[in-house]
Amino acid sequence: MGRGGFQKKPIKIVDGIKYGALSNTALVLNTPFTILKTIAKKDDIDNVNYYNAKELKSIYNPVISLQSDKPPTKKNVVILILESFGNENIERGQTPFLDSLITKSYYFKNAFANGKVSIDAVPSLLSSIPSLMNNSFISSSFSLNKINGLPKIFKKEGYNTSFFHGAFNGSQNFDQYAKIAGFEHYFGKDQYEGKEAFDGTWGIFDEEFLQFYATKLTSFKQPFFSSLITISSHNPYTIPEKYKGKFPKGTTTIQESIAYTDFALREFFKTAKKQNWYNNTLFVISADHTSSGGDLDIDKTNIGKFRIPILFFDPSNPEFTGVNEKNFQQIDVMPSILDYLNIKTEMVSFGKSYKSPENFVVYYLQGTYHYIQDDYYLVFANNQTIGLYNWKKDLLLKNNLMHQDKSRVKEYEKFLKAYIQSFNERITNNKLAF
Repeated sequence: MGRGGFQKKPIKIVDGIKYGALSNTALVLNTPFTILKTIAKKDDIDNVNYYNAKELKSIYNPVISLQSDKPPTKKNVVILILESFGNENIERGQTPFLDSLITKSYYFKNAFANGKVSIDAVPSLLSSIPSLMNNSFISSSFSLNKINGLPKIFKKEGYNTSFFHGAFNGSQNFDQYAKIAGFEHYFGKDQYEGKEAFDGTWGIFDEEFLQFYATKLTSFKQPFFSSLITISSHNPYTIPEKYKGKFPKGTTTIQESIAYTDFALREFFKTAKKQNWYNNTLFVISADHTSSGGDLDIDKTNIGKFRIPILFFDPSNPEFTGVNEKNFQQIDVMPSILDYLNIKTEMVSFGKSYKSPENFVVYYLQGTYHYIQDDYYLVFANNQTIGLYNWKKDLLLKNNLMHQDKSRVKEYEKFLKAYIQSFNERITNNKLAF
């Protein structure tokens, strides 16, 4: 009774969306089931009150209003989320295609994931919701909160919207989240059409599923907004038998599969270039998170564990290229896309546009908040700062400056506390959308 049936995976609160509209999920989810699902789960959302409402809004306000004198650019938008493609796996000989694409793109050199697992990345990239609690938003008791992310915003602009994930339907609850987020269509392993390509564990190998993806994009009415998350570079890192020995093994267990997915990505773009929608499309590529296998000391720090590639590639705009060295994060992707396309909107976003002068990143792991501002990195836990580092000069974070630079600690703490309070209040009071 507690697991909700005999299907492959136990049901969760987010599964309520399968049986009715978002506004009716309270009727679907009975009180005993909800209690059973949350009684042993700590989302760890503290009711912090660092500031009163007026002070809080003056320090940090997540409401972003995007305005433009130009008409909206009705480009298609494709967001490709690459499994475990952290900085420790790129530009190391395993990813020749992605490395080449970076040179033709607007590349965020100092980009960070807002979580450590795939189900953190999807709400961060598509809805600008960071993972600031011990449970991922999708699997938390807040998973049915009203959100206003890219799918809903693009739908208002007349876009066809879709989400693709080559794993079994129900995997990581992405299909349910896609409904909550407002996607019109979801395509998983069950919807795949093509030659047999099951990897034996997760779903469809990346090469075949990306080709299926290209075919489906061609069938959609333009403009379309679509996102896909790859699966082949996930443990156990299986690659097709026909490619055994084709890709370099690398220095860690994951890197051969990283090289395979890079090859699959190259083949996808070969197919995409032949389609009539290609030159009218903005491609955004981001890793979902880093892998656990970085073998360099710089990959093992609490900075390195979150550094990922994020790039914007617009084949019709050769001027939109170069390297942006400002601090950037997954939750910045949503406002950045909308700003680039001149889409006027007001939204709740815990990130900022790439055009913004702001230069911060916030992520969280196991009770500790990590805050990056300019060249400095602050560590905050148990309601106090426990470290301050110049992460640009002190690459291995050996020199704690918190006692030497108290004014900076005070300034950073003020912002971070307002950020935490704003997030906690909005998520517990279901105010992530207007």
